[in-house]
Amino acid sequence: MTVDHGGGTANNTEAELSDSLKTFGAVLKALREEAGLTQEEFAPRVRYSAAYIAKIEQGKRFPPADLPARAGEVLGPVGAKVLTAAAKSLTRRAGLASWFQQWAGIEEEAISLYAYECRAIPGLLQPEGYIRAIYDRRLPPVSEEQIERQVTARLDRQQIISTRQNTAFSFVIEQAILDRRMGGRDVTRGVIDHLLKVGTRRNVEIQIMPALQEDHCGVDGLMYLAETPAHQWIGYTEGQRSSNLISAPKDVSVMLQRYGKLRSQALDCRATVELLEQMRGAL
Repeated sequence: MTVDHGGGTANNTEAELSDSLKTFGAVLKALREEAGLTQEEFAPRVRYSAAYIAKIEQGKRFPPADLPARAGEVLGPVGAKVLTAAAKSLTRRAGLASWFQQWAGIEEEAISLYAYECRAIPGLLQPEGYIRAIYDRRLPPVSEEQIERQVTARLDRQQIISTRQNTAFSFVIEQAILDRRMGGRDVTRGVIDHLLKVGTRRNVEIQIMPALQEDHCGVDGLMYLAETPAHQWIGYTEGQRSSNLISAPKDVSVMLQRYGKLRSQALDCRATVELLEQMRGAL
């Protein structure tokens, strides 16, 4: 599976993980139906949304670590044991796909989402032309089928910005990403238009980090942060063919401090709009 923010691939892991995710989802669905519960009835009892439970049952999302325990409160101790056993086949399969499946699920439930990007436009803000430009240049090369699958998946993920209107989204993006003109002038123009459009939403803040900024605390690279409905903060980072989900409070606190400083060092939203319009006019 390709990590959605632009990381590497783990094709061998993808097939194994997909099969085991589908198996876990089928087990969860069977237990739920045996209890005589619909997804809409089951979801609030385990404190997740019905849409999230549906995707887990379809094998499209990595189940949260606490799902078997929560489900046990509804399905009983036997149900908890069965789900715990099914989950072990997932946790033994380390790799990019598992980390991203977990993060995608966290994204969908988050009440706050922060992103600092210095490599590429954040996945949640990428228009179709930009997504295709990324995968056209992917090494090793990918097939047309893989590109279409990734484009569809990423555009589907982006729906959370419009559907989760009570979630606060904050993005800090390096100007250099736009200066690079990935995919050419037309693609870059499309990216800028998309940023300007999404930035008008009341729950979205987009800030550009100017190319010249002597006070800059983002030298350790990109970071993503999410606040869960339980008000727990979780971090996510990526590197070359690697990714990391960060939940230790001490480490997450460091990321939150750095992200707060980055927001203060970047252009504010109004100045960002002015810069984007200026850059678009120069294309």
